Amino acid sequence: MNSEQLNNTIQKLNFPAESQRSSNTSDALVHGTFPASKGTFSCRGRSAMDIPHDDEQIAEIKKELQTNGSSSATAKIQTYLDKLDNVQLNIAITGECGSGKSTFVNAFRGIDNSDKERAAPTGVKETTIKVTPYPHPNYPNVTLWDLPGIGTTKFPADKYLKLVEFKRYDFFIIISADRFRENDVKLAKEIQKMKKKLYFVRSKIDHNIRDEEETRGSEFNKEETLKEIREDCIQGLKGRVESPKVFLVSSRKLHLYDFPLLQKTFQEELPAHKRDALLLALPNVSLEIIIKKKETLQARIKYLAAVSALGAAVPVPGLSFAADIIMMVFTIRQYQVTFGLDSESLQRLAQTVRVPLDELKAVMTSPLAGNEISKDLIIKILSSSVAFLSLTTAEEGSRFLPIFGIPAAMGLSFLTTYKSLKMFLDMLAEDAQKVLKKALGLNTPL
Repeated sequence: MNSEQLNNTIQKLNFPAESQRSSNTSDALVHGTFPASKGTFSCRGRSAMDIPHDDEQIAEIKKELQTNGSSSATAKIQTYLDKLDNVQLNIAITGECGSGKSTFVNAFRGIDNSDKERAAPTGVKETTIKVTPYPHPNYPNVTLWDLPGIGTTKFPADKYLKLVEFKRYDFFIIISADRFRENDVKLAKEIQKMKKKLYFVRSKIDHNIRDEEETRGSEFNKEETLKEIREDCIQGLKGRVESPKVFLVSSRKLHLYDFPLLQKTFQEELPAHKRDALLLALPNVSLEIIIKKKETLQARIKYLAAVSALGAAVPVPGLSFAADIIMMVFTIRQYQVTFGLDSESLQRLAQTVRVPLDELKAVMTSPLAGNEISKDLIIKILSSSVAFLSLTTAEEGSRFLPIFGIPAAMGLSFLTTYKSLKMFLDMLAEDAQKVLKKALGLNTPL
């Protein structure tokens, strides 16, 4: 929704202070609760602790509405929505030549190494000769920076941080294909001196597991081998690097080994305003990531529903519905991309996991499956819902009732939009889980 649309709807939310009824409607808008047919409908899907500064933001919006009027509130809400979508996150990926930096950068962004247009170049020789940004294809506010190997002629260890513009990055990932070297330790010490987060990634673990299995034969124990590799890496860093965190990763099989633990650690240690930006950009390599994405997106629905309610204050037949459909189409397209269910993302996934595209599409069962999100499609799906038709009819009829009409229409509009977006979010999250299981060859039921 653009600024002009938001401004047009919010300007209608300037109820007289003496009207307690209108005040209650304003409270409901900013807190996300409206009377339903039975009891009270609440849109709070996560606790305040799970949503950074959510209660603070709601309080600020409410204060803006009550004290400074519509135009100031418009700016406040628009700034907040823009901020959610545009949090900048810069991740530095570094390590020695041949450590698998570029492959990790590609895998993190869901791009195959063979994608000549967007993939970071890979090879047995040093292919990264300068600091190179690789924005996420769907979330360009999240950028992975492929840094040249430390200790090369152009990037000597003692000048490395200055040459790569150290201050630009939110955190560092140091990658090694075997054990971490002296240059890695030097870099880690400098990073920690400057109070930046860093994580050690031991790459190509799938190769090590395969080699060990061939060597040990019947005596091979996968978990013991992983434990030995991890402890060897940590012992090599202990006493030289403060509290080293080592994660065993296969860039070709991110769903295995420690990548899920690495993403969980990111979520725990990143500043609050950066967490959701990273989460939404993460590849869908585990059911946990899909569930957390769903929770994050659901937490934002109340703001969109509030905008819908504001639009319902305009006593023009059909205007609220038309505006809501435009907003829903845009939002559902975002959901589809976030879960990797758009055509381009599915093609990339099929290419990466070597599963035919048609087989991935076949497991999706929602009415949105395999379709381009359009106004006609959304209207068709909503029109099959008796509850949606009843709420929409009630909203259009109630807006012309004296005194109570507009507040009632706003409440119904909020409820309709919230329930509709949640329904579509649930559909796509379920499809995403099914596609993931098919891609990974998992047969366990949801």
